Amino acid sequence: MAMTVHVDIVSAEGSLFSGQGEMIYAPAVMGEIGIAPRHAPLVSRLRPGDVRVDPGQGKPMEHFYVSGGIIEVQPFRITIMADTGIRAADLDELAAKEAKQRAEAALANNSSKMELAKAQAELVEAMAQLRAIEKLRKIKS
Repeated sequence: MAMTVHVDIVSAEGSLFSGQGEMIYAPAVMGEIGIAPRHAPLVSRLRPGDVRVDPGQGKPMEHFYVSGGIIEVQPFRITIMADTGIRAADLDELAAKEAKQRAEAALANNSSKMELAKAQAELVEAMAQLRAIEKLRKIKS
């Protein structure tokens, strides 16, 4: 039997996942990281993207979208505290495309530095949602 680590994924809205995983993948700011049981302690910020939990034993991988946050890794526990999070299957592709278009339009109008920064952040988040949807679509096909 393969080793597992306990994984908790939470956001301000509540708990998204609590269970065991053989391997966890997360979008850290320095790039995607893969975490196995007994990994060395680590704390990192997360960028918007796809978090995946492989429960092992032939069970399907769990996919989540996070808009950013913090990951804390201990040898027998991984905690992901997401700014906002949702199961990847529940992402709304049409809403993400509309958000991307609004952000691109706001960038074209760049009236102030604050509005420009907000539009850039919204564009990054919309693009990350669309990438997560695309990854999930490839896995299902």
